[in-house]
Amino acid sequence: MKADPAVQRRLLDLADADAELNRVQHRRRSLPELELIGAAEREVRTKRDELVVAETAFSDLDREVKRLENEVEQVRKREQRDRDLMAAGASAKQLEDLEHELQTLARRQGVLEDEQLEVMEQREALETNVTKSREALAESEEKLREVQERRDEALAGFESSQARLQGERDLIAKGLPEDLLALYDRIRAKGGVAAGLLQGARCGACRIELDRTALNEVREAAADDVVRCEECGAIMVRTGESA
Repeated sequence: MKADPAVQRRLLDLADADAELNRVQHRRRSLPELELIGAAEREVRTKRDELVVAETAFSDLDREVKRLENEVEQVRKREQRDRDLMAAGASAKQLEDLEHELQTLARRQGVLEDEQLEVMEQREALETNVTKSREALAESEEKLREVQERRDEALAGFESSQARLQGERDLIAKGLPEDLLALYDRIRAKGGVAAGLLQGARCGACRIELDRTALNEVREAAADDVVRCEECGAIMVRTGESA
């Protein structure tokens, strides 16, 4: 392939633009906020799980408190019914049975109330745990939001830089012959640098020095020949700095 030496030199501008675009994309992918967001998201998930555990334990104990309250209420109603029967004038046998049942109910009520008090104290402690878990979750979510905001600000800056650089790159590319640009893009698609300045005997793309045979071939090539590095395949742009 042939191309005017001045046109070939513009490939160096294109390579510089692509290198800068690559640097911006690398910095964008390597944002420290991305790692921080990952850690913050894991913390939020952990705090949510802890809150679920705390709320579940509280809910279970709350149901137990209500069950005990219901049982105590039933005992009280039974006691009141027995007292009403006694007041209505029951027989001696009935009075004896009712008094025995009232004693049993009193003992049962005492046991239930003691158990109820203990469970209520446990529920109060669990309610405190729920409150603390909610506060911890809210704090973690706020931390996540702050990091996400910093990430979004940084990404907006990178997008602006990338758009500007892409515009400059497109402008350079438009001034190149289609066949030369197509060759450059094919080389670049394989990874690495697609064009570099030949400095002395060193390829500017891969930084490897050409051997004597390859260097002689380059020296013998016409000025408008498009020569490539035998090591990396990049287009070697020749100037006065070249061997």
